[in-house]
Amino acid sequence: MNRQSLSDVSYSTYWLADPGRPAARGPLTGELAADLVVIGGGYTGLWTAIIAKERDPRREVVLIEGGRIGHAASGRNGGFVAASLTHGFANGYSRWPEEIAELERLGLENLQGIEDTIERYGIDCEWERTGALDVATEPHQIDALRQGVELARQHGVGVEFLDGAAVRAEIGSPRFLAGAYDRRGTALVNPAKLAWGLAEAAEKLGVHIFEGTFATGLARDGAGMQVRTSMGRIRARHVALGTNVYPSLVKRARLFTIPVYDYALMTEPLTAEQRAAIGWEKRQGLSDSGNQFHYFRQTADNRILWGGYDAIYHYGGKLDPSHEHRQETYHRLADHFFDTFPQLEGLKFSHAWGGAIDTCTRFAAFFGAAYGGRVAYAAGYTGLGVAATRFGADVMLDLLAGEPTARTRTRMVSSKPLPFPPEPVRWAGVELTRRSLIHADANGGRRNLWLKAMDAVGFGFDS
Repeated sequence: MNRQSLSDVSYSTYWLADPGRPAARGPLTGELAADLVVIGGGYTGLWTAIIAKERDPRREVVLIEGGRIGHAASGRNGGFVAASLTHGFANGYSRWPEEIAELERLGLENLQGIEDTIERYGIDCEWERTGALDVATEPHQIDALRQGVELARQHGVGVEFLDGAAVRAEIGSPRFLAGAYDRRGTALVNPAKLAWGLAEAAEKLGVHIFEGTFATGLARDGAGMQVRTSMGRIRARHVALGTNVYPSLVKRARLFTIPVYDYALMTEPLTAEQRAAIGWEKRQGLSDSGNQFHYFRQTADNRILWGGYDAIYHYGGKLDPSHEHRQETYHRLADHFFDTFPQLEGLKFSHAWGGAIDTCTRFAAFFGAAYGGRVAYAAGYTGLGVAATRFGADVMLDLLAGEPTARTRTRMVSSKPLPFPPEPVRWAGVELTRRSLIHADANGGRRNLWLKAMDAVGFGFDS
């Protein structure tokens, strides 16, 4: 166990610890009127506010956030900006095979829209269009990876298969046996800087942003809505909910998500010799192919972020700051890091943190409207939402406008995932699934009867 590598670690989110973090904005007090109220200051809410103003600059838009801009998943994630709207091609194809080509097109269009927005507003967020590699680390994963590449290429997805020698020429790890390389479909970003930059861009467009302002309830108000907050209220024609992992103000939407905690480590900056020892000159974002998988990438200051593997659900689905650190997981991640990169033995980790992901049963976001079309929501990104949240913002604004678009006509948008059962069945099912996935990884990928049953009914526990 590599305890020494964690001896000086700071239990804080590397991205959010940036000394350049903007000062807190004040809360909303009293009453306010607007055309659109956006609830949530993560990516979903920020994109919604920006796109709403771009569509109609005259629209009065107010955004409220209970904490700080980007303080939750939007500021804690790995910074992978993937074009896929469906948590990967395989998941999308298994659920919506007849429209997968359209979903892939929309995903690439959405990714380009993010890049264009960053350039248009001069957002300094360390954007890199690096592409991504999914690597096999066990023999049984090689054929599955090859078959996935072949299926994706049949549907026009630009991904290529790399054998062991080819993938190790890209990144020097003895554990890498093969790879699937998507050269253009993923970018890397500093996630907190992206959130802060989007907030600044929104304000320049005329959006009013209030932090420290909790939305406590929704109610009809004539032809519009009233949003009750911790210290006031807002009357508006429309409301967009970007609360994601937090309990939705549309109660029926709460059945579709649970909070699952994910964890990450960040290394010290690598020396020139350490960088040379691993190669990785193209700086691709990486993930491995296990059911319990790792994701890892380089940062602008030559650190390595190493996260994933454990995904922890707590009974009752309560969000609690005490869940944001887990020593057992940190030590496991450190061990796995040095198994993957033994040539970096002696490197230390500077930061360790965790956060909650809004997980749903189909592993891809869902959308809906309520209160007669006055309220829209998007949630359930399941850990792959950095890019997909912009798509979700567009969908919510489409739903509020009440006019069909290429987005809203897809089955992905018009359908819902299966809801989670109530406790204690929920906890038992999640725990049984987690243990079954661990067993499958240790037994050549063979899925037991429980996982096969989950596959049959459409629960998306495949990673």
